[in-house]
Formats: sequence, structure tokens, C-alpha cells
Amino acid sequence: MTLRFASLGSGSKGNGTLVASGDHCLLVDCGFTIKETERRMARLGMSPADLSAVLVTHEHSDHLSGVAPLARKYGLPVYLTPGTLRARDIGKLPSVHLIEGHQPFAVADIQVTPVAVPHDAREAAQFVFRSRGSSLGLLTDLGTVTPHVENHFAGCDALVLEANHDPQMLAQGPYPPSLKRRVGGAYGHLSNQQAAGFLQRVGSEQLQHLVVAHISEKNNTVALARAALAEAAEQAANCIFACQQGGFDWLNVEK
Repeated sequence: MTLRFASLGSGSKGNGTLVASGDHCLLVDCGFTIKETERRMARLGMSPADLSAVLVTHEHSDHLSGVAPLARKYGLPVYLTPGTLRARDIGKLPSVHLIEGHQPFAVADIQVTPVAVPHDAREAAQFVFRSRGSSLGLLTDLGTVTPHVENHFAGCDALVLEANHDPQMLAQGPYPPSLKRRVGGAYGHLSNQQAAGFLQRVGSEQLQHLVVAHISEKNNTVALARAALAEAAEQAANCIFACQQGGFDWLNVEK
């Protein structure tokens, strides 16, 4: 069986990514109600009962709000950093596994490498997944691409990468000044240009799939993101743009 991945939805109204290998499936983040999560998973031919674990990147509501209710209903173990656990009172969880020091760990045959990222959260992490010789990088919700980030995500076979905003749209958009500074700051979100620069530095010709994700509905458009990442998208074998409502369907990472 190949490593494969899909999205329940990507954006400020809720996030969730499925990563599967063989009989095991992980859910990274859950920003939806139980009912909505069940509906979105059913669209992908899955149920929360099929999950082996839930991983959490950070404590913001669009990533965390549905984690505890889902874990309690289905008895799922939850993996998160100590900082994320302390950041919000989410109630009792059936099983907690702390990601200490961002050390790699495994869930069944899926190897997980947590990567610390600069984001306005207590102890944010993104993830690189490896299974059966294939690798997938999940990289959203960071304001700066550091050398540490580049070292971990260079060479992935598939990549989900944030291109959150267009700087001009953000500057002229409806957000209050404080929120504009947060989104566009060093601990906010990547712009189209930052995402393109990252891909230019690490290369995209090895990518079987490049998924452009977490596109702001108010401060960006798919057309602007596509234009900014055009060169990298041409080099990747397949490039798609995730959306808030539909996420994206299953993609296989071959080796």
C-alpha cells in the first residue's frame, strides 16, 4: 500500500488532513464539529472509527476545536506538544501522547517527524510523514521559513504548502490593522511570494504532488497564488489548490 493523503478542508474556517498507509490513518488537526467531520470523512470514504490517532499542530480554533470531542466519542489517542496542551483547556482526552522536544515518533508504520515552526501559538509544530519509502510534508501556519524548516521539508515526495495571502490584498482588505500585522508578520502566515521563494530554494522538481493550501478567502485568490507559484507548479508533477469547503481528494505518493 502507498502513502496517501487527503483534506477535509483547508482555511481559516476549519482544517483537517488525512494521512494513511496500509490499514492505518491519521487525522492531522480537526477544526470541525463531530457531525461535520463525519460528513467530510464520509465524502472521502472514511469514518472517524477508521482513525488510528489524531495529531495536532497548534491550539488555534480552526485546527483544534473539534479534536477533543472527536477523540472522546471515538476513543482516539491524541498527539500534541506540551505547549499546545497547556495553551487551552480542551477537557479530558482518552489518551494523550506528548510530542517532547519535537522528537520523531511512529504510529504503526507511519513515521512522524514534528518540526517546530514560527507561528503565534504556544508550541506550534508541522509534520513530515514517511512510510514505505515515501515522504509527505505538511507545512502550513507559519510566518517565516527558517533554515530549520527548509532542512526538514526539502526532498519530500509530496508537499502541502501554505500560500495564505497576497500582501497587497491583505494591506487593502477588511482586517483591522492589528490583525493585518499578525497575519503578515514573522509569526503569522506565509504569503504567496514566501511560499514561492521556499520552493525555489528547496526545489519542486521531485514533487509528485504539490498542494497549495490555507488560501485566505479574504486576502488571496487562487489566481494570485497560481501566478506566484507558476514556476514551481510547472516543475512539480501535479499541482492542485486546496479549498475550504472541499479540501482535496485522495492523492497517492508512489515509490
